[in-house]
Amino acid sequence: MSTSEDSQQELQKDASQHNHFLLRHASLRQIQVFESVARNLSFTRAAEELHLTQPTVSAQVKSLAEAIDLPLYEQVGRKIFLTEVGEAVASSCRQIINTFYNLEIKLDDFRGMKRGRLRLAVISTAKTFIPLALGEFIKKYPDIELSLTICNRDSVFKRIDENLDDLYILGHVPPSNIDMEIVPFTPNPLVIIANREHPLVGKKVSMKRLAEEQFIMREAGSGIRSTLEKAFDSKGLKIKERLTLNTNEAVKHCVIGNLGVACVSKHTLYLEKQHSRLVELNVEGFPIEKSWNIVYPAGKELSVIANEFFEFLKERGEDYIKI
Repeated sequence: MSTSEDSQQELQKDASQHNHFLLRHASLRQIQVFESVARNLSFTRAAEELHLTQPTVSAQVKSLAEAIDLPLYEQVGRKIFLTEVGEAVASSCRQIINTFYNLEIKLDDFRGMKRGRLRLAVISTAKTFIPLALGEFIKKYPDIELSLTICNRDSVFKRIDENLDDLYILGHVPPSNIDMEIVPFTPNPLVIIANREHPLVGKKVSMKRLAEEQFIMREAGSGIRSTLEKAFDSKGLKIKERLTLNTNEAVKHCVIGNLGVACVSKHTLYLEKQHSRLVELNVEGFPIEKSWNIVYPAGKELSVIANEFFEFLKERGEDYIKI
């Protein structure tokens, strides 16, 4: 064999060893530990979550960083921040862990067992009905590990980008650079509300007349806000914004206080019907018919349990909506 052929074989051998470096040097335990640290941004919380000592967590992360030979995080005081490499590694760790969770669920399914993990993230408005649906769902699967995160839309999109959950529940879904599957499953009408003593109660209200009222608005990035702005823009009208708030409860309390009118999902009003402090106005062009959507990243392989809940919401989600 010629010297050049020997050299070529050595290069191929080195490349092969380099390509499989992580397979030989990174363990599943290291991957699990680093994913928890990256998600919690805390060695202490990761140790508590995994029932390990903090020195053990630190040692596992250190071993993974040494195997990768690149810094995974930076520590400033007591806080840690992921590096760009750390973000990429954490994302891959989550994919690996999800694959193993799915395998465990499938194996349990073969054994006739219904266990697994279901992680949901929903926008704050959906908290009026998603817990009801979950309560019914877990009657069929009482042994599942359940996680429910309620946050604003920007936070939900961040969670989608970081692949932190199985499914996401959103109303308005704006254009995004994230390729997503979006499946509508029940109506989500948006209405205008006012204090029950407001002079417009009981009247037919034009959009032009409504534009004279002070509005209590949701924060920038809110789906309800963008929908209302589009409705006003289509009529060449401007919204008089008195206050900007980031929760529906705060918006409703301000309307009860007669600080202005507001646009909300009709689903958020069902508790108010008991004492009628808030009234839906009869406004031209309202309700605006929107829908609740089940969302997940395109190409994501749903676990058996996530897929069961997905089908459950499509078939019975409307049963838990109070209008």
